[in-house]
Amino acid sequence: MLFSDFFSNLAFGMLTLALLPPINDWVYIVVYTIYAITILGTIVIIITENRNPVKSLAWVLVLAFLPIVGLVFYIFFGQNFKAKRMVSRRIKRKLRKRDYHSIVNIDSLPLNEESKQEIRLCHSLCSVPYYSGSHVKIFTSGEDKFKHYLQDLEIAQEYIHIQYYIFEDDKLGNRVKEVLLRCARRGIQIRILYDDVGCWSVKKRFFKEMQDAGIAVRPFLEITFPQLASRINYRNHRKITVIDGKIGYIGGMNIADRYVEGTKWGTWRDTHLRIEGPAVRGLQLLFAVDWSYECKEVLSDSRFFPPVADKGKSGIQIAPGGPIGEWSNIAMLFLKAITNAKKNVYIQTPYFLPTESLVKALQTAALAKVDVRLMIPERSDSTVLRFASFSYITEMLRAGVKVYFYQPGILHSKTIIIDDELCSVGSTNFDFRSFEHNFEANAFIYDREVNSEMKRIFLEDQQQCRRIIQHYWRHRPLYQKGIESIMRLLSPVL
Repeated sequence: MLFSDFFSNLAFGMLTLALLPPINDWVYIVVYTIYAITILGTIVIIITENRNPVKSLAWVLVLAFLPIVGLVFYIFFGQNFKAKRMVSRRIKRKLRKRDYHSIVNIDSLPLNEESKQEIRLCHSLCSVPYYSGSHVKIFTSGEDKFKHYLQDLEIAQEYIHIQYYIFEDDKLGNRVKEVLLRCARRGIQIRILYDDVGCWSVKKRFFKEMQDAGIAVRPFLEITFPQLASRINYRNHRKITVIDGKIGYIGGMNIADRYVEGTKWGTWRDTHLRIEGPAVRGLQLLFAVDWSYECKEVLSDSRFFPPVADKGKSGIQIAPGGPIGEWSNIAMLFLKAITNAKKNVYIQTPYFLPTESLVKALQTAALAKVDVRLMIPERSDSTVLRFASFSYITEMLRAGVKVYFYQPGILHSKTIIIDDELCSVGSTNFDFRSFEHNFEANAFIYDREVNSEMKRIFLEDQQQCRRIIQHYWRHRPLYQKGIESIMRLLSPVL
């Protein structure tokens, strides 16, 4: 990493000089010689980092054909997160001791062998326990979710822990804020983590009003100039809430009006879960790790991990994803689930930029006559990612994957349903950024009733979709194919 840091710092300086008019020919030659060396040095670093070769090639192409723009993008979005632990092993052990009773004999669980394999893999990758006895409520409407959410906040007795990528200063954001202020006035301890980039446009006074009321509010990976290049690419995309250690929320919905009111394109369709029971401890553990990193406060007191009675029969694992671990946790869990599928694989995602291994897994499943269905939005909040997603459609159709374009608005749901027993809901998009760069969180649920309900929801959404037929897709406009091809080359770095 020393060479990488050196070239990053050099690149900042040389980029500034390169954009200035030269003083004379000699200075011009020196500046652009050093600039060329910087570009070549950066390319060498990319190649020697032994990262994904597809991703390396994408960065090399960007630097080769758009050197100035490419260098800027690499400085801010191309460097690997420094290989350091966010939280020490000692602190993690201290937090996980609170979950000692969650250890179960996986072989004895009344689940099929494929689910047991998924549980073992999740434990190996993430060191998270399997929680039995939880109750899950599924929300597909922001209005419904936030109605229950605000009611749950109002009945908090001890503490509220909130973590969101986006917490807007809009009508919904202020409704949530007013409830939290009332809770703070009656002595409820409240901690809030928000992502500094996700809340980039939110004025500081919005959060300061809560801080002045005694609420602990912190940005995650705050962007300051010395750390700009090393932090801006790694964002906390998690959406988690824990109330008294007994009620938890996890999913894809942020705190913003569009999740309730929709947008000019129509409804903003996402999925979120309300969890009661032992699995809330998994949400608390994840929040505690992130809070410890940002605030140096270890939330290991027993009141944060109270004994919780069974509330249902769902088995759940809370899986974190992020750039600091050895493995791409959630991508590998998806890969295992897809390769184990025998009947069906149903996927909803706003962006479809899968890794090569996931492409092959989906193709293999479809060719083996597993019912593989992919649902993405026809319109997207990102034109670039829309065309990048479309670039994968042909190879999905060729293998027999059924592809559906959601029509009523923006589909932002992030779910996967496997056969009759396993499903996952969370913040993870089916793309490189979620798998490799963002801090994500997904609930993996092992329950036939929840799976059946998720399948029913998927099929209802499918009724509002346009199915893509290979023959017609092949005849889309030539300019669109060209844009898709360019975006496909860049997809590993988007």
